Amino acid sequence: MNNLYIILLENKKNVSKNIGKKGIFLFSPGYYIYIGSAKKNPMARIERHLKKEKKLFWHIDYITSFMEIRKVLLFRFVEFTECELAQNIFNEFKVEFPGKGLGSSDCKCYSHFAKINEKV
Repeated sequence: MNNLYIILLENKKNVSKNIGKKGIFLFSPGYYIYIGSAKKNPMARIERHLKKEKKLFWHIDYITSFMEIRKVLLFRFVEFTECELAQNIFNEFKVEFPGKGLGSSDCKCYSHFAKINEKV
C-alpha cells in the first residue's frame, strides 16, 4: 500500500532556477502539479513541503522555494503507485514538462512534475 500526494503550485512570473544537480530550468507563469509519495508519515512530508525555510534536498524543495502551494491532496494506503498516478493525471490534461527527471529521479518516468496547460 502506498501513501501518495498531489501538490498544485502556482508560479506568477518567468523564473530561471537551478534545481539541484539537474541544472537550470525555465518556469513560465501558470499552474504546476507534482506527484509524490511517502512510505511513512505522509503528513510530515507534506508539512515539510509547505515550509519555505528548509534544507533543499528533493527537487520539489527547490520548486517550493519560489512557487506558491495552492492545494495538496493526500491518498493514503492506495494500491497504485506514484508513477501510475502521475501517468494517469498527465494523460488526462494538456501538460508540458519543464525538464526530464524532475521529481522522478528514483524511477524511469520522464517526470512527476508538469505545467498544466488547461484552466484549473
